[in-house]
Amino acid sequence: MSWDKTLLKQAGEIIELYPQKRSALGPLLHLAQSKDGYISDDSISVISELLGITEVQVKSVSTFYSMYKQEPTGKYLISVCKSISCEINNSTEVIDKVQEFTGLNNNETDEDGLFSFEAVECIGACGGAPAMQVNYETVEGINAENVFSLCSWLKESAPEVIVADEMQENFGGIKSFDWAIQDNTGATSTAPGFQTLKTSKVKK
Repeated sequence: MSWDKTLLKQAGEIIELYPQKRSALGPLLHLAQSKDGYISDDSISVISELLGITEVQVKSVSTFYSMYKQEPTGKYLISVCKSISCEINNSTEVIDKVQEFTGLNNNETDEDGLFSFEAVECIGACGGAPAMQVNYETVEGINAENVFSLCSWLKESAPEVIVADEMQENFGGIKSFDWAIQDNTGATSTAPGFQTLKTSKVKK
């Protein structure tokens, strides 16, 4: 297997959480994405062997859900919602500004491997529209001016951990509701930040 011992140990710990090995497929795909930034053919093969299912079965899941990327992504995956609540609150302007800053069309990654951009359907933050995510960390009430500042911050400061609360405080607007408890955990890659997979950490 091409996965190193550390990754295989994490995979084994994940598999043990489930009564049937194949039920660990989703989390293992996240683990694979945290390794390479996308789901490589090599990872498809490894996961197939670990779970005792066919590569076609693994591939069918990895290509069905949009969060599993089929090509390498940049360090920062910018996802702007284009669904109705965000659309009527000028998400189109936010999308235009992201594209202007990054030079990217939908589902593209820049040559430096810094930014990937996608316009997506509902991300579940309708009350805080328009909303967007960076590495699946959400910021609500974003506008065209602030998203430009957010992109500049990502490029110039190159934060290793993306924290939703930090982005919200510095670049966001009205939130859908107050969580009351501050959340300082954040994502360290374009794989969603599940603690089990060690793709997230606490920012001191």
